Amino acid sequence: MATEVATRVVAESTGVDRRGMAVVSAGHMFTDVSQGAVPALLPFLKAQMHLSYAAVSALVLAATISSSVIQPLFGRYSDRRSLPQLMPFGVLFGGLGIAAVGVAQSYALVFLAIVVSGIGVAAFHPEGSRFANYLSGSRRASGMSLFSVGGNVGFALGPVLVTPLLLAFGLHGTLFMAFPATLMAVVLFHELPRLGTFRRAAAERLAGGRDRWDAFVRLAGVVAMRSFVYFGLITFVPLYYVAELHTSKAAANTALAAMLAAGAVGTLIGGPAADRFGRRPVVIASMAVLPPLILAFAAAGQGAATVLIAAIGAATILTFSVTVVMGQEYLPGRIGVASGFTLGLSIGLGGVAAPLLGLVADHWGLTTALHVIAVLPVIGLLVALTLPRSAARG
Repeated sequence: MATEVATRVVAESTGVDRRGMAVVSAGHMFTDVSQGAVPALLPFLKAQMHLSYAAVSALVLAATISSSVIQPLFGRYSDRRSLPQLMPFGVLFGGLGIAAVGVAQSYALVFLAIVVSGIGVAAFHPEGSRFANYLSGSRRASGMSLFSVGGNVGFALGPVLVTPLLLAFGLHGTLFMAFPATLMAVVLFHELPRLGTFRRAAAERLAGGRDRWDAFVRLAGVVAMRSFVYFGLITFVPLYYVAELHTSKAAANTALAAMLAAGAVGTLIGGPAADRFGRRPVVIASMAVLPPLILAFAAAGQGAATVLIAAIGAATILTFSVTVVMGQEYLPGRIGVASGFTLGLSIGLGGVAAPLLGLVADHWGLTTALHVIAVLPVIGLLVALTLPRSAARG
C-alpha cells in the first residue's frame, strides 16, 4: 500500500490520472443524466396525470432544491468524514428516483421520487469534485474541466435518452433508466479502493492550508452572477427566438442546443487556460466579454444571433470548472463545502433568478430582460477584480 501511495504522490506532480478521471467523469455524466431527464418528463406527466402548470412547476422546484441547494450540506458532512461511497450511491439513487417516476401512482409519489433522485444527485457532486481535485495532480483546473464536461454531456443526454423510452413505453419507460445508473454505480464501487489511494496522497498537499473565507465569499458572488446569466439565457433564448426573431420553435431549440454545446466546449478550454494563464485572469476575461456579446445578440438578426449565442454559451461556461477549483483552493480544509457551493448552490440561485427576470420580461419585454442580463456580468467583473491571486498562478 505504501508503494501505491508513493506512486500517487508522483502522479500529483505530473498531471491527471486518466483512468481515475474517466471513471469519476463518467459517474458525473450518469448522475446528471437523471437531472437532465426531469424537464423531458414534465409534458408526459402533465398529460397523463392532468397536472396544472403550478403542479408541474413544483416538480421543477423539488428537483432544483433537492439536487442543488442541499449540496453544501453533503459537502460539510464529507469534509468531516470523507465518504467516497456517496459517489456510487449518488448515481444509483439518482437513476432509481427517475425510474420510479414512471410507476408512481399519485402526484405525491412522483414528487417523492423526484426528490429522491435529486438527493442522489446532490450526494454525488461534492465527493465527485473532491476526487476530481485529487486525480488532477498539478493540473487541477484541466482535470476539473474534464469532470465538469461529464456533467454537461450527461445533462444534455437526459432528454435524449428518456424521450424515446417515454414515446415507446409511456411513463413506464422510465424504468429503463435504472439500468445505466446501476451499472455505473457498480463500476464506481469497484474503483473505490484505487481512488482512495489518491485521497491519501493528496492529504499532504492540502494539509496546513489556510481557509480564506473572505475570498470565497467574493468568489461566490461571481458564481451567482454567472448563474443568473446562464439560467436567464436558457430560459429566455428560445422565447426570444420565437417572439422577437419570429422563428419556429425548432429553430429556437436549435439555438439553445448550440449554446449548450458551445458551453461544453468552453468547459474544456477554460480548465487548461486557467492552468496556463491563471484562474483569476480567465474569470475576469469571461465576465468582461459577456456584456458586449449579450447586447450584440439582442440587436442581431437570426443568423448572427445563433453565432453570438454559441459564443455566449462558451464564454459563460468557460469558468465553471475554474471557479470550482478556485473555491477548493480558497478553502483547502473544506473542499466538500467549497464544491457544494460552487457546483450546487449556484444552480439553485440561478433557478431563483429566472422567475425574477421573467417579471421584467412580462412588464418591459424580452429585449429589456436581455439588457438586464447583460448588466449582471459587469457586477461579476467588478467582484472578480477584487479576488486575490491563488497559489496556482493567480
